Amino acid sequence: MLPWLVLNWDPSHIIFLGVFYSAMGALGLGLTFVTLKSIRDYMKGGGH
Repeated sequence: MLPWLVLNWDPSHIIFLGVFYSAMGALGLGLTFVTLKSIRDYMKGGGH
């Protein structure tokens, strides 16, 4: 069931989706940071 199709919202839905999207955002930011840092290090010639 998609979030925008739920007809009876209660506080538990809002709390769950808030925590879920916050966690996904944190993971996305972390992966973006690590990817950009890896690309930067590769371009500098840094490696093992």
